[in-house]
Amino acid sequence: MKILKKNQRLLHILIVLFGISFLTFSLVYLSPGDPAEIMLTECGNIPTPELLAKARADLGLDRPFLVQYGSWLKGVVTGDMGQSYAFKIPVVQKLISCFFPTLSLAITSLIIMLAIAIPFGILSAIYQNKWLDYFIRGFSFIGISIPSFWLGLVFLRFFGVNLGWVRVSGGDTGFRGLILPALTLALAMAAKYTRQIRIAVIEELSKEYVIGARLRGISERKILWRHVLPNVLLPLVTILGLSLGSLLGGTAVVEIIYNWPGLGNMAVRAIACRDFPLIQGYVLMISLLYMLINLAVDLSYPLIDPRRREERH
Repeated sequence: MKILKKNQRLLHILIVLFGISFLTFSLVYLSPGDPAEIMLTECGNIPTPELLAKARADLGLDRPFLVQYGSWLKGVVTGDMGQSYAFKIPVVQKLISCFFPTLSLAITSLIIMLAIAIPFGILSAIYQNKWLDYFIRGFSFIGISIPSFWLGLVFLRFFGVNLGWVRVSGGDTGFRGLILPALTLALAMAAKYTRQIRIAVIEELSKEYVIGARLRGISERKILWRHVLPNVLLPLVTILGLSLGSLLGGTAVVEIIYNWPGLGNMAVRAIACRDFPLIQGYVLMISLLYMLINLAVDLSYPLIDPRRREERH
């Protein structure tokens, strides 16, 4: 039964990836703009009809749609997504080189977010309707309301221009270059997840087993750490999985502001240059990562919650 379920999940991932690949290829194929013309213009050539025809033939754009898609899909299966028009290197190589900066940015953002959201959410729940709760809820409301790009520009102005702690031009992949974009992403997420953790803890504190533990004289600290927080952990794992997936595919604005050499920055340039192979490879990679993260989250549930383990058996 377990093997069957795993096979069904893998089959589901393959079917979804096939659908995404076809849809992405179709949208890119039908989008306005000629990559051959853009490539010739960037190289300083005048795009005459003869040069355009040769460039399209070299890129394989003169073939029918289904032939182009079949050829590209065959290459994907063998690990060859073609050559990037804009960067003049294999698509797989470019995706890998940009993936690790985005991954480091996403993980750092998650760590900062958890360091803020978990204690703030717990304190807000414990001191419900007290001044600390109102303060934290106010922070959450402001954090949710502020766009990430505006916060990024403010940080860049203050820490880059006024204090000179970071380079305004960006491009630094070290710790000093990483901390500001990570903080920009983390604050927006922390504001949202502080609320969710607060609601989850309040809900657990109002359940009968907590009331019973209090009547038996168990201290509030033991109730919180031994009973309430383990039950809050399950939705927190879901939050982490969804957040990591969204960070891997949704950091373009922040990466552009700080000139961070990640996937989002690369994707924007690829779209501007009509770099079809790179756009298709990017969408396919993000889709695969998102599904694998969701699969990992689903598989982690029985390890965290014994009740899920029993349901499986």
